[in-house]
Amino acid sequence: MLSFPSSDIQVCNRISACLTDISSWMTAHHLMLNPSKTEPLFIPSSTGPHCDLGISFGNLLITPTEDARSLGVILDGQLSFSAHIANLTRSCRFLLYNIRRIRPFLSQEATQLLVQSLVISRLDYCNSLLVGLPLRAIRPLQLVQNAAARLIFNLPKFTHVTPLLRSLHWLPVVARIRFKTLMLAYKANNGPAPPLWQ
Repeated sequence: MLSFPSSDIQVCNRISACLTDISSWMTAHHLMLNPSKTEPLFIPSSTGPHCDLGISFGNLLITPTEDARSLGVILDGQLSFSAHIANLTRSCRFLLYNIRRIRPFLSQEATQLLVQSLVISRLDYCNSLLVGLPLRAIRPLQLVQNAAARLIFNLPKFTHVTPLLRSLHWLPVVARIRFKTLMLAYKANNGPAPPLWQ
């Protein structure tokens, strides 16, 4: 991540030199940087103007993208995570649809195991990045969790979900995000965290 004032005219040259250094290091360690998959993401300050950067790297001109994927999380320039939430919701709904098709052949325990391993684990992956987002942004994820709970108990679409979440011992999505953030902070402060966090 690089930070620079909007008046800096040498930004493109510095980023290009940085990419060249990274490529050299990777080559020295028998790795290869793929310029066609390199996605710079420009996150403007709230007061700064939008900046069009064209970064030359090798024979390519790399331009900033609207959103970039890193470790399965889609980041956008406003850090709203709307593309990430939409993509996550779509993939979880597809998994729930497939589990629903085989639900008549599964016991409740087997269904719960499938849902927790395939759907709930996706909802929990990197969810601490979503801390502080408004509830309307998180709502699609809560709807996925509600659908997952109804699927486990094989109940219709409009069944009240709070008792189901309680019996499964699942926190609502917002509470899961808060819990994970607090757990990471506790571990960083009190013990079993990597030295980088301390």
